[in-house]
Amino acid sequence: MRDALKIFAGNSNRPLAQEICAYLGVPLGAADVRTFSDGEIAVEITENVRGGDVFVIQSVCTPVNDNLMELLLMLDAFKRASANRITAVIPYYGYARQDRKVAPRVPISAKLVADLLTAAGASRILTAELHAGQIQGFFNIPVDNLFSAPVLLPYIRSRVGREAVTVVSPDAGGVERARAFAKRLGASLAIIDKRRARNHDGKSEKANLDVVEMHIIGEVEGRVAILVDDMVDTAGTLTTAAKALHDAGAQIVFACCTHPVLSGPAIERIRSSVLDELVVTNSIPLRPEAETVDKIRVLSIAHLMGEAIRRIHNEESISSLFV
Repeated sequence: MRDALKIFAGNSNRPLAQEICAYLGVPLGAADVRTFSDGEIAVEITENVRGGDVFVIQSVCTPVNDNLMELLLMLDAFKRASANRITAVIPYYGYARQDRKVAPRVPISAKLVADLLTAAGASRILTAELHAGQIQGFFNIPVDNLFSAPVLLPYIRSRVGREAVTVVSPDAGGVERARAFAKRLGASLAIIDKRRARNHDGKSEKANLDVVEMHIIGEVEGRVAILVDDMVDTAGTLTTAAKALHDAGAQIVFACCTHPVLSGPAIERIRSSVLDELVVTNSIPLRPEAETVDKIRVLSIAHLMGEAIRRIHNEESISSLFV
């Protein structure tokens, strides 16, 4: 007999978890997650999960360290409560940008987080749009990395109609993602070569330094330009790229990003940019101030994540979702 499907959520993704539960027709599990006055996080699972097939939904987003610790403690609680299988559903995998050594004496944080999740009790990982696909190899347990294209593409098609479209990668690292979008839209491909300001040691002066030079490789004049990336953080690269495309003659400039991190000056930059629209998903809940920006359109990935959860629970193939 198949184990009972049980879905729980941390504090970062409760609205998304409720949508997923509605899609699957199961109730959201009861868990008490609270914070002591000194900042320690306390977790108590208030229903029986013995032998259950448990899915814990939690994005590692702001406040990143609190949400990560909350997830680890929930995984440990389920392990000690004798759940049969525990799948960590992480719509946004924090620390993913630190996936290799780019300088001496720095950590590979994405690998450390992978080890922590496994040690805490995760049997499987379900995530979306990893910053680098090779992060799957940091785990010794199964990892399913979904792509948001099935959610974003129908909306983009409805917006661009029959216009000539160019899909643009904001940097060389995102070419594969942009090429996949362009293929499905029947669009051409362009790449932006960006150069960052550096100090005399050859190191960036700060982690999210503004881009100072951009060169467009490809045809965008008179076309609809669609910037495609996995996340938008401070929006420096995104808004500068949008301006470069606009200056190069792009008729309309859209942007598609799965994860709306939107930290620091991101909101004001987007509001004052030449972007016609920024399309994101609810892998990360929007900050209240971001909800007031008319240019930001949020699409739900609940049905995509929910269908993946259903298929994993029923031991069915989910390869058709990787499009």
